[in-house]
Amino acid sequence: MQTINVKVNGTTYQESVPIRMLLVDFIREVVGLTGTHVSCTYEGVCGACTIHLNGEAVKSCMLLAVQADGHEITTVEGLANDKELSPLQKAFNEQHGLQCGFCTAGVLMNMTEFLAKNPNPSDDEIRHGLIGNLCRCTGYVHIVNAVRAAAKSIAN
Repeated sequence: MQTINVKVNGTTYQESVPIRMLLVDFIREVVGLTGTHVSCTYEGVCGACTIHLNGEAVKSCMLLAVQADGHEITTVEGLANDKELSPLQKAFNEQHGLQCGFCTAGVLMNMTEFLAKNPNPSDDEIRHGLIGNLCRCTGYVHIVNAVRAAAKSIAN
C-alpha cells in the first residue's frame, strides 16, 4: 500500500492504495466517480476511460493510481461549471452526439483538450482527433457535428 495525494475535480484526496491499482479503478472505486468507464478491459484502445491529468487527456486505464500522486485530475463530472454544462456537453446534447452514451465521457474529455489546442478545427482534424475513442453506436457523424458546433459556440 502507498498513500497518495491527488486533487480530483477540485477536491483533494489522501488515500492509501495498492501499488498496482489502476488510476481508473481509483477514480471509480475509491473516489466514487463512475462517469469514467472501462470498456476495453484495460488495454488502452477504446478511450472510454479518458480523463485530464494536469490538463492533458490521458487514458486512466494505462496509469497506476500512484503515478497520479501530487497531480490534478479532471473527470467528466468536473467539466460542468457550477452545474452549467460545458459548451461541448451542450453541443453533444443539441447535436445528438451520443446514442448509448458509454463512450461519451471519454470523447468529451478528449475533445475538450482537442478544442483547447485547436479552437477552429476542420472536420478532418476532428475525425483525426477522435482516433483514440471507439464508439460502437454512432458512426461518429453526430459526434463530429457536436465538436464543430462546440468550436463555433466557444469562438462566439
